[in-house]
Amino acid sequence: MDSPSPNPEQIPIEALLEAINAVLMSLGRALICLNDHFQVVHASPALDDLVGAGARTSAVGQPVEAVLGSELFGPQGALRRALQRRERREGWGATVQLPGIQPRLVSVSVAPLLHELSTLCDPAVQYLVVLRPAEQNEETGGSGTTVFSGLVARAPSMLRIFELIENLHESEATVLITGESGTGKELVARAIHQHSRRRQGPFVAVNCGALPPDLLESELFGHVRGAFTGAVRDRVGRFELASRGTLFLDEVGDLPLHLQVKLLRVLQERSFERVGESRSRTTDARIIAATNANLQRDMLDGRFRDDLYYRLRVVPVEVPPLRSRREDVEPLARYLLTRVGERHGRLLRLSPGALRALLGYSWPGNVRELENALEYAMAVCQGETLMASDLPPEVAAPGIVPESVPEGAVPRAAEPSASGGTVESPHPAPVSPANVLQPPEEAERQRLLQALEHHRWKRREAAEALGISRTTLWRRMRELGLAR
Repeated sequence: MDSPSPNPEQIPIEALLEAINAVLMSLGRALICLNDHFQVVHASPALDDLVGAGARTSAVGQPVEAVLGSELFGPQGALRRALQRRERREGWGATVQLPGIQPRLVSVSVAPLLHELSTLCDPAVQYLVVLRPAEQNEETGGSGTTVFSGLVARAPSMLRIFELIENLHESEATVLITGESGTGKELVARAIHQHSRRRQGPFVAVNCGALPPDLLESELFGHVRGAFTGAVRDRVGRFELASRGTLFLDEVGDLPLHLQVKLLRVLQERSFERVGESRSRTTDARIIAATNANLQRDMLDGRFRDDLYYRLRVVPVEVPPLRSRREDVEPLARYLLTRVGERHGRLLRLSPGALRALLGYSWPGNVRELENALEYAMAVCQGETLMASDLPPEVAAPGIVPESVPEGAVPRAAEPSASGGTVESPHPAPVSPANVLQPPEEAERQRLLQALEHHRWKRREAAEALGISRTTLWRRMRELGLAR
């Protein structure tokens, strides 16, 4: 005679969790259970297999944002807000970061626990988080947004960069990051540092194009008292400050030739001298360099040493411009809008018209220009929904340049109505020959000219308003024949 089946209500919660964990582990999944305060109250043993030994013990009792990042699980995080609305999300990317364990990129799915479907669930558990290896996203067709050490992306080209960064976690190789201004090269450098064995050490950044050569040499290598006029005491350089960490050399293409020689020696021999000193010092800083210049062309022109180029380019990383990864515009806009809103104490949402305008613009200034455009929109938006008419004129109506805009006035564009038509703004842009679509080069020339004139030809202020670097602005001015 068969023995009677156990009453499910008599099965201990621990035994039920063990059974659930066994099922998920068979599928290559790890389970994290959260209470209503978004603290981890349970983590399955599979978390150790997925992330590393000790991950399960480290995670329990922690706020979920300490485990999976505040970008998704902080008070304004997209997944946290979805759970609070009792909604489910699948296939998002996040990085598990726990003390003493190498950061691991994972795919995250979240859901509220429906207690009304069963009386057997632990009443303390309110939300479920299921983790799987991030590389399974492509196999399963996942199309969620990945947040990786402050970088936000959906595009395959960016996800490949995330995968490369993960593969570099044991490497000490020098990295050269290339890409247009505003694409997030420094964020990529910080992500490489945070996912390396040096993540407990300092990340020291220096912009090689922002300082004159003499000052830059002292900034990089330090100086001793009396080395030059004004050197009243010894100064430690960035190479020493970055000891056991990472030194990020931004705009390395702007290094003068005599400093290129000194940098080459550091890369080859790991030694240098402070300015005014004859004693050699050693450094163990890892070098990550970045540039928006074409270094191969600069080598042919004699402006950059080829031996230094190949020393820096051990691991090349090219960050694509925003116009070549359109699928990233929407998640970036939502992420940046939340970040800008936190600074202003506001929480706005994007209207469909605003999102269409953002997707239709070419973003020559890349992510930096996108953030500046949202900052502008945040300043002029009067309601809780950001409309297309709140965006800068060149974004709301790309290729259309107003004949004249009084200082302080905000041009308003037509916004789609609920019926599918358009509602005319009470302040339409003036109709003139300058309002017609122009070839891209002429449209950009007019855009730069408008910014320069508005800022009285102060290139730094104009570049910041355009969301590009001063070097990029100067180069485009020369190419387009712009002069005061």
